[in-house]
Amino acid sequence: MELTRVMHVEDDESIRMVAEMALVDVAGLELLSCDGGQSALEQVVDFAPELILLDVMMPKMDGLQTLAELRKLPTLTATPVVFMTAKIQQAEKQQYLDAGAIAVVEKPFEPMELGDKLRELYQQAMQP
Repeated sequence: MELTRVMHVEDDESIRMVAEMALVDVAGLELLSCDGGQSALEQVVDFAPELILLDVMMPKMDGLQTLAELRKLPTLTATPVVFMTAKIQQAEKQQYLDAGAIAVVEKPFEPMELGDKLRELYQQAMQP
């Protein structure tokens, strides 16, 4: 199964722009970019992402809260989620994995490698 559609949820516009370049221009993925948890929840069902890239630290609704809300949607109970964060400590990373993420990607990320990294994580998540 090949990864083609990714939803990216990130409140920082400059990071959204770099991720869009990395995922659309470099990796050739179809991308839905959202500026926060609420806009993600409003658009996610229509877009039907195969993977969700989710910022941890966001105003109003953080990454963990957003993930909890996304998991309430019947079509998204098994969609792989990758958290992205600048502050990464082992205890926090474990908390994100325990919440249901398949991985945690550190910011700043390498734009030329982000698409390949997400494809690799997606392949691992889809294996029985």
